[in-house]
Amino acid sequence: MRIKVCGIRDINDAMTSINAGVDAIGFLVGITHEAEDRIEIISAKKIISSLPPFITSVAVTHLQDPYEIIDIMEDTGANAIQIQNDVTPETIETIKERSTGQKIIKCIHVTGPDCIENAMIFDTVADALILDSRTPGRLGGTGNVHDWNISKEIVKKVKSPVILAGGLNPENVKEAIEKVHPYAVDANSGLENKNGYKDIIKVRDFVKTAKSFL
Repeated sequence: MRIKVCGIRDINDAMTSINAGVDAIGFLVGITHEAEDRIEIISAKKIISSLPPFITSVAVTHLQDPYEIIDIMEDTGANAIQIQNDVTPETIETIKERSTGQKIIKCIHVTGPDCIENAMIFDTVADALILDSRTPGRLGGTGNVHDWNISKEIVKKVKSPVILAGGLNPENVKEAIEKVHPYAVDANSGLENKNGYKDIIKVRDFVKTAKSFL
């Protein structure tokens, strides 16, 4: 089981997550909706350049214009770009043509059964899919769990690796993995302390539980 922690704000957040054993960390850049964990591109670049080997850095963006997304991918130096907003398959193709090996992760918001068809549309275009919750004001980081039955169906129907997100925390990640059988899990707000930074105990517990699954 691979693990990503999103909403990294500074190098301390990054090292808290890395030292707990995560595989990837996400940075919210190019944000158009509510997100307390957003940071500037220059800050993300500085943190990414300081990361140890074998840690995947992911630039998570709300932007929809392919060339603006390409700029973020290049300016941050991230290993992967996560597109959290609505775009077309053609947009992803344009980004892939300009990439230099970065993986493209497309978010599918699990709001009802119709999202299964949406996931299948992007299955052969993106390198991976991430299943997340949303609200009218937020495209992620909601702290809300979506319908895992729908997520389970998506995992069954697509060929791409599927990352499960949306309200995950140390208490529910075991049930989520058992239900959905994703390639990886991703958490943000469920691992934060009262100040909005990553809590080392929560991250360690999350990693320990998720890594217990083969």
